[in-house]
Amino acid sequence: MEVVMAGDGRDAVRPIKRLVEDDFLSRPGVVGVDIGEKVVGGRPVGVPAIVVYVRRKGRAAQFTIPPDVLGVPTDVVEDAFLPHHTLASPEGVSGAERHELLIGGIGVGPSRAVRFVPPDVAEADDYLVAGTLGALLRPRGRRRTMALTSFHVACVDDAWAVGDPMVHPSRVDGGHPYRDQIGVLARAALSATVDAAAILLTTPRWRPEVVGVGPVAGQGKAHVGQRVRKRGRTTALTEGVVASTDAAIRLDFGVGLGVRTLRDQIRVEGAFADHGDSGAVLLDDDNRVVGLYCGGSRHRGFANPIAAVLDQLDVDLLSVEP
Repeated sequence: MEVVMAGDGRDAVRPIKRLVEDDFLSRPGVVGVDIGEKVVGGRPVGVPAIVVYVRRKGRAAQFTIPPDVLGVPTDVVEDAFLPHHTLASPEGVSGAERHELLIGGIGVGPSRAVRFVPPDVAEADDYLVAGTLGALLRPRGRRRTMALTSFHVACVDDAWAVGDPMVHPSRVDGGHPYRDQIGVLARAALSATVDAAAILLTTPRWRPEVVGVGPVAGQGKAHVGQRVRKRGRTTALTEGVVASTDAAIRLDFGVGLGVRTLRDQIRVEGAFADHGDSGAVLLDDDNRVVGLYCGGSRHRGFANPIAAVLDQLDVDLLSVEP
């Protein structure tokens, strides 16, 4: 397990990491570049390093990435990152929890089915998509209520449109495409930092809290060493520690969207989330939202910084009044 490194070590490495980030990400097999502690023989050695994530670690990867950059060591780590929505064929739906009130941490998904073909799936078919409703929002300057999730949960592919119906429970979880509609897709952003969407709610049955965590207390900023929690549709309530806010990762969104690079992402080490958890929000110990979960692996997860999400969607978090 990586020891969380903060302070001047990261500050000194950051400009050098940014200098080589695009070059490293363009190399075959590289899926991410970050800042972390150098690990040798499975043990952290207390030295800050440029961490390079590759799909398969071996001689080719080792020769592709130099051992150091301007005196800063590199560390090659084997991993692969995926967007963490979940898919099911219409015949594979199952029952899941249903909430009378719309709150953060519950399942959500588009009413429409989406055509997926290999290599994104094993066989071509129309698939249903599910993810997590993270938190409630209010468009800036307007008195309406929205719900936050990921772009790749609500929009899925390049055929999305404002007004697409959204349901809870998701159709993957047995939700009905008409009777369980909770709103429509209103805003979306897939950029260099953000993978997010806002659903305009068509029901008054909501409350600004997260299942198992409580009322949302507003917006915060992630920092290294901070404890965070999330409540996702699949893995429910989990917690971890922010290991970085400097991650640049490549995610394949498939279906017309292709591979995109997300920069300045929050990294949480360990088994933090899984498929179906995209759209969950990360909360600090004061129940302030610091990030929007988007994907990762069984070893680590990544989230968009919440300030960038809110600005690009032009919304504010709904929270409990003090």
